[in-house]
Amino acid sequence: MGGNLGCHRSIPKDPTDFSNSKRKFSAACNFSHILVNQERLNINTATEEELMTLPGVNRMVAQNIVQYRDCIAGFKKVEDLALVSGIGAGKLEIIRLEICVSSRTSSSQHSPSSQRKDFEPYLSCTGMNINTATPAQLMSIRGITDKVAKNIVEYRIENGPFKSIEDLVRVNHINSSLLDKIRFQVFVERSRTPSTNTNGGLTYTTKSHPSPTSFSLRSEDLDLPPGGPTRIMSVRPNVEPPSGMREGKAVVRVATWNLQNCSCEKANNPGIKEVVCMTLLENDIKLLAVQDLVDREALDKFCVELNQGSLDSVRKWRGPRGVWKSTVSEKPTGLSNKGVSYSGFLWDSSSGIDLKDASVLESPVVNGNGKHPHPRPYLAHFYVGLLELTMVNVHMRAPARAGESNGRNHHSEEVKAHRLTSSIQDILKGQKGLVVLGDFGLPPQSSELDQLRKERLSPLVPPNMFTNISTRSPQGSLCLDNIWVSKSLKKSYAGHCLVVREGLTNPWIPDNWSWGGVVSDHCPVMAEFFVDVAQKELRNRVAVVERGESMSKHER
Repeated sequence: MGGNLGCHRSIPKDPTDFSNSKRKFSAACNFSHILVNQERLNINTATEEELMTLPGVNRMVAQNIVQYRDCIAGFKKVEDLALVSGIGAGKLEIIRLEICVSSRTSSSQHSPSSQRKDFEPYLSCTGMNINTATPAQLMSIRGITDKVAKNIVEYRIENGPFKSIEDLVRVNHINSSLLDKIRFQVFVERSRTPSTNTNGGLTYTTKSHPSPTSFSLRSEDLDLPPGGPTRIMSVRPNVEPPSGMREGKAVVRVATWNLQNCSCEKANNPGIKEVVCMTLLENDIKLLAVQDLVDREALDKFCVELNQGSLDSVRKWRGPRGVWKSTVSEKPTGLSNKGVSYSGFLWDSSSGIDLKDASVLESPVVNGNGKHPHPRPYLAHFYVGLLELTMVNVHMRAPARAGESNGRNHHSEEVKAHRLTSSIQDILKGQKGLVVLGDFGLPPQSSELDQLRKERLSPLVPPNMFTNISTRSPQGSLCLDNIWVSKSLKKSYAGHCLVVREGLTNPWIPDNWSWGGVVSDHCPVMAEFFVDVAQKELRNRVAVVERGESMSKHER
């Protein structure tokens, strides 16, 4: 989200001076009792009508907020609002800059100095703890540069924990103006000692909860304190770093994963980031095809985390993290619930994997608007050791269920979006080491995938191996994702293909109006291939990450 709070609102020079900064509502209503923070709405005192002025909050959601507020005797933190039915983490991020939490008995008639004093206990519940945050985490705060973040940590080391937010002005390059900009994005909590169990800059208590998806992580299961998952430790499956060998031969694991509406905002969620990165490391996945990227820059968030390791679990991984690179399609390759989506690849270059080129396969079929109604695969040529692979990344939408057609006919764009164009056969002919993988939205026996069978491609995932997942149905019920390989590549297939189901949940991930959800409705699907690699490339498997490595024009 951008830092602009809206051109119709002016921010006072002193954020505690509320005398001339009332929230704009109808003149027929008197909202003078609402305590505002930079014209934010106090969700502990707001009425239904006032709550309905927030983006995306209708009458029913406003009623849910009021009812939930009464049940818990008032919100303790802004994050508590995500637990209200109809809000969730996504909508909370949209309205976060417009709301605040303070005592129900607070009054806007206090003097600015008394307001600041009364307000600080509640501000300490939101934002980032500047006494435990790392430089990388501090840089996520709007207005904090790399240099300022390092100065904050250095000051903290030399002088001890900050006692108040005002102490930040003692840090080099932080003046009162910058302090006012970041004041409501940070907090100070001195009673909590720095811990190594961190995700995204927030420390947890030592109480841990299992992460596998063998059961639904409901609120009562997690015993959530106020603020949702911020005090719960994430637990990963206990696995040994894989050897990268099978039957005495070197293997590389190739996988596909639909990350489901993956925006930059979603990729920045510490729970999402941990699950994606740790799933790659724990399962020794070296080349990943990704679908349903809403923002092209989202994939790079995981690449940076794998290389730099700001999360505790990634940083403490016992095996080599590798040197990761990514590439994303320049043009949309499919449709998502939020509009168009992109596809991409993420790979560990220290494992002898190099990208030759990548491009979107254009379909000759267009609709009346000159657009391509069919999904457009993203093709990339990779060198994996001495093996050359042609990877075709496919994202097809699942056909609408009965009653979801909304009156559209059989030839609508919605129908075409889950069908491959017949011209794909001409494109695939003559490709070496062909792997067609991704979200097909259909089981492998579907007639819509006959084009692949005609090119003598075979699916590695059988119809009875399900690839979808949720906390309510951890074992899944549909086979939507797959890896198809050409006949010539079958001899390199190591005979090992699996659907990853463990470790896909995290306490940070919303699950409707609770927490502990999954990254996506899709599981990662991976397969092993034998590869011939030079001794130099084998040594690279234990190489230390080299930062600042140059990338080709296809890489990000």
